[in-house]
Amino acid sequence: MQQSGQQIKGMLIGGEHVVTPDTTFDSINPATGEVNFRVSSGSAAHVDAAVASARAAAADPAWRDMLPHLRARLLNRIADGMEARADEFARLQMLENGKVWSECKAQAASAAATFRYYAAVCETLGAEVTPSRGDYLSMTAYEPYGVVVAITPWNSPMTMEAQKVAPALAAGNAVVLKPSEVTPSAALLLGEVALEAGLPRGLLNVVTGDGRITGSALVNHPDVRMVSFTGGTATGRSIAAIAAQRLIPVALELGGKSPHILFDDANVEAAIDGVVDGIFEGSGQSCVAGSRLFLQRGIYDRAVALLVEKANAIRVGMPHDGGSRIGPLAGFAHRDRVAGFVDGARREGGQVLAGGCPPTAPELARGAFYLPTVIGGLDPRATAVQQEIFGPVLCVLPFDDEADVIAQANGTVFGLASGIWTGNYQRAWRVARAVETGLVWINTYKQLSIATPFGGFKESGIGREKGVNGVRLYQQSKGIYWSMNPANMPSSPAAG
Repeated sequence: MQQSGQQIKGMLIGGEHVVTPDTTFDSINPATGEVNFRVSSGSAAHVDAAVASARAAAADPAWRDMLPHLRARLLNRIADGMEARADEFARLQMLENGKVWSECKAQAASAAATFRYYAAVCETLGAEVTPSRGDYLSMTAYEPYGVVVAITPWNSPMTMEAQKVAPALAAGNAVVLKPSEVTPSAALLLGEVALEAGLPRGLLNVVTGDGRITGSALVNHPDVRMVSFTGGTATGRSIAAIAAQRLIPVALELGGKSPHILFDDANVEAAIDGVVDGIFEGSGQSCVAGSRLFLQRGIYDRAVALLVEKANAIRVGMPHDGGSRIGPLAGFAHRDRVAGFVDGARREGGQVLAGGCPPTAPELARGAFYLPTVIGGLDPRATAVQQEIFGPVLCVLPFDDEADVIAQANGTVFGLASGIWTGNYQRAWRVARAVETGLVWINTYKQLSIATPFGGFKESGIGREKGVNGVRLYQQSKGIYWSMNPANMPSSPAAG
């Protein structure tokens, strides 16, 4: 374990590592409370330099006019570098946000695969010839914005950074990446790998620092033409307000309070396994975590008993221990916030059926651990049911019929994901269409693919990432009309 003072991680600006020894912050290991690294903290001047570098790189004909198959080749080389250093990526994430090793390894592989997917999209994605209404040929072309700012969260930094950087580059932009101050290292390593892969300098800049200073300077910068943000709804709302004043587009993937619905004809054993994975994987620190469980009354007691048994059996431990199923929360302040929600649920009449406190094992005492928690007996309007906790806390509520559960499921400001378990395909279809979420799982949960669009309804976000249209998110369309009328042509066409 490296201690503060041994290393200062520098930002990547214009292809150069920039270290700020007088303005740093600490990367903390949530499993031990120890310092991993000191990290440079970017100022407004560093933001100016990064954006200027990105703007010049985006305008360079060597990038602007690069043929798609050559741009795809660069993205594949980045994927090669990520795969070669997969253990290093995984280790950095594990040290900084406490995810267990197996999940970190899987996410490192997923991040590399995202670059490969967008390399394929870059090489094969075509534009449209649109229907003509006159003597002309009309078509659509797609142009990059120029400088795109990508701001990523701490819960899954590797996958989130790949999910933004790969399509933004495929679309022809330059990117200034600002990772969470909790998990800066994966982004810095990505920048290093991109340089080694031959990505021209300035096309990917990584600026680390506090959101209030570094992030605000980026979003307000006059040369930034588009912002992509994943994180909390309050921050997303602030970014959207700035973007509205500047009249620039934003993509916002925000919070969730996802309903997980079990009808009385569900395969209860399989469904409860899906519920447990859907809320407790990653210590519940997932925007799509199924944090509200709705059980039809006919299976309520049986499902709750099985759920409590499985929650109590989950092994909470050090993230590097292969037997651990979940590790610590990403930080001590966040662990206290989660505990505060559970205490509030008790005050509002909730009954803690499992967990509800940190583990008592002495070897976990220094870390930000919290037990998988199940709470019953709450009113649907209770704070813990309505607000995103972003931790291993599941609220269980009964329902009577379709109309009742649809009303309850839609009864929050969020609308990111939902799950439905039933043997009736007609009911599954009706409920899937009725729930106000951008993503619906039927008889499964938390299956994700880079090829499928992802985003939320209501206060869960704006825009759709992933999929082929994930490239279009980072482009603006241009209509081109080309006259086919011979009378409009010169009598002797110019050569060349």
